[in-house]
Amino acid sequence: MAMPLLRKPFRFKRQSRLHRMSRFEKAVVVLLVLFSAFMLLPLVYIFNHALKPYEELFIYPPTIWARSPSLQNFVELFNITSDSVIPVTRYIFNSLTVAVLSVITVTGVSALCAYPLSKHKFPGYKLVFATIMLTLLFAPETVTIPRYLVVSNLGIMNTYWGHILPMVAVPVGVFLMKQFIDQIPNELLESARLDGAREFTVFLRIVVPVILPAVATIGIISFQTAWGNVETSNLFMQDEQMKTFPFFISSLTSNMANNVARQGAAAAAALFMFIPNLIIFLVFQSKVIATMAHSGIK
Repeated sequence: MAMPLLRKPFRFKRQSRLHRMSRFEKAVVVLLVLFSAFMLLPLVYIFNHALKPYEELFIYPPTIWARSPSLQNFVELFNITSDSVIPVTRYIFNSLTVAVLSVITVTGVSALCAYPLSKHKFPGYKLVFATIMLTLLFAPETVTIPRYLVVSNLGIMNTYWGHILPMVAVPVGVFLMKQFIDQIPNELLESARLDGAREFTVFLRIVVPVILPAVATIGIISFQTAWGNVETSNLFMQDEQMKTFPFFISSLTSNMANNVARQGAAAAAALFMFIPNLIIFLVFQSKVIATMAHSGIK
């Protein structure tokens, strides 16, 4: 008896998403790709500018791509302080230390401030929150003298706290975190308290996981502010070894006899300043998008 032929099951070939698009959608995708490539040009320029030798730094009109890439600018950057008591690595170390400690301090203070404003309706909490938001109207220059007096009276000149403390108060951070904490049901917090959880345990186990997108966003903002800050080095640091990398960059080409000297080192230093910001943003960009989606839209 002949065996029946086994037929292979018929399978539909799944078309790619591109084939299922209409012509208009394909045109929109092409335009978005072109715009994305155009937006990447500044990034490409920063990387290539740091690799340009001196004869290419002053070409007019300026070019995006380095014709003869070289690491001479980075060698010059580290050789500038070879005869100095304070090496360039010390400035970089100070900036990294200040940036990391600032992120931890700012996010912690903002979260601890937003939590009672959102979930503990103490007398006058609306006035406190309104006062915090009112500080957004003041320009940073208006508080320079009070800030200097506070740092001086606390005795934290020429210390890392002299860099960090002036940047602790971030009203935007309090606002964003409060918006996230407002979405937590009060019943959830009350049930945790009835189960025996203390207030700090409720904050760490329930509140903090919910506000992680806001924490990441405020962390990026505080890192960028601390990483590029020059004011604290100029005002509060008289000891050269306590100054930061942005201050060193600002002193590279100042008081020079011409506008050509050390421009290669300045281009390399600008790349050093840019790379940490780029890495931090790429790592936490999804958290930033989640923060923007939840902070103003309920």
